[in-house]
Amino acid sequence: MGNRKIINLAIGKTKDYIWNNIKEKSAIGKTAVTEAKLTISGFTGDGVANPEFHGGVDRAVCLYPFEHYPNWERLFNKRLQLPAFGENLTATGMMEAEVCIGDIYQIGDAVIQVTQGRVPCSTISQFNQEAQFLKKVFETSLTGYFFRVLEEGTIRIDSQIELVEQHEKRITVLFAAETLFHNHDKFGIKKVLQVEELAADWRNRFLKLI
Repeated sequence: MGNRKIINLAIGKTKDYIWNNIKEKSAIGKTAVTEAKLTISGFTGDGVANPEFHGGVDRAVCLYPFEHYPNWERLFNKRLQLPAFGENLTATGMMEAEVCIGDIYQIGDAVIQVTQGRVPCSTISQFNQEAQFLKKVFETSLTGYFFRVLEEGTIRIDSQIELVEQHEKRITVLFAAETLFHNHDKFGIKKVLQVEELAADWRNRFLKLI
């Protein structure tokens, strides 16, 4: 696992956008801050427009690995402004293939636990004005992921990301996402379901597959 470091910390409330001549509400457009208070329900000053896919105690914090940005920028031949995925934390050393469901981290005063991968939606394409963005994110399963908050606290842009406890099942976010989105392997599904700390939403999605 590489050096874990926060590159960007961002929060933002729901705003109105005009996409394809249709007015929509979204909280994907977040603003960089130097520090933010994290509560059980999420960062103070942060919001969600679609509670079906975002927000709630199992999705209080969203992280996207910074290492993926250069690949997306090369693919679309454009510079992406952080946070292009509407994530709260853009960080290094935290890629989906390295981080596992149930892993616990301390960042600043807060302690958080990985709960599920992110379910990509069309907002990613619309916000970044790239029609193929959602399709490519879905194909790669490089979606970022969510945390629940075990201990509230303040996170700062220079806060260290420290691994407190590595989950014994070692089910990576990438394995879970690929199993859910693509291969639907029953053996893989059962392995993911063995992780008690898996978010309820993803647990229900996996149960529907079997």
